Amino acid sequence: MPHGVIFDVDGVLVDSYQAHFQSWLDLARESGLSLTADQFAGTFGRTSVDIIRRFWPPERLRDSLIRELDDRKEALYRELVAADFPVMDGAIGLIDELHRDGFLLAVGSSGPPANVDLALARLGRRGVFGAVVTGVDVKRGKPDPEVFQMAAARLGVEPHRCAVLEDAPAGIEAAHRAGMVAVGLTSTGRTAEELQEADLVIGSLRELNAARLRDLIDR
Repeated sequence: MPHGVIFDVDGVLVDSYQAHFQSWLDLARESGLSLTADQFAGTFGRTSVDIIRRFWPPERLRDSLIRELDDRKEALYRELVAADFPVMDGAIGLIDELHRDGFLLAVGSSGPPANVDLALARLGRRGVFGAVVTGVDVKRGKPDPEVFQMAAARLGVEPHRCAVLEDAPAGIEAAHRAGMVAVGLTSTGRTAEELQEADLVIGSLRELNAARLRDLIDR
């Protein structure tokens, strides 16, 4: 039976923290609002819609405006990332090793398809991922386990034979609720203390390899 590895995108495959923060600052400024670094840090890993509903005045949030703001924010983000793609150190090497070793690979992200497609295109590895699940595929965001459950189902791998690579506490919780091993990566804006509920906490993807992930899953 194959093993599966499900990658989050932001903070795992792409060092996207600063680009997301800057795009939120730009969107808030366009709306006549302000957003602090601490406020942003408290929402990282959540969906854009959740963040808009938290910080924009409720009386201004018609459904059509939420969609407009969401689309605008992600467009701002993609402009920044396309201009200077911040690949996570070790990501390409780990993907290639796992693929060669027979692991089935998936993406489980709360982000929109265009963001995920851009990341996979810039990584040059779209073809090795057997399943890609994004924010439009699920009804509930992390920490709900739906995104990872769907990724495993599309891969055809039992949840207990999957490891999830995440950088956010909500993602760690979602992986555990799905019955999967959770590996926490201390990317920009994330500390080991925040990810202490993970089965393994690492500071770089270079600390992982096929043997270590297989052993973690089998244990």
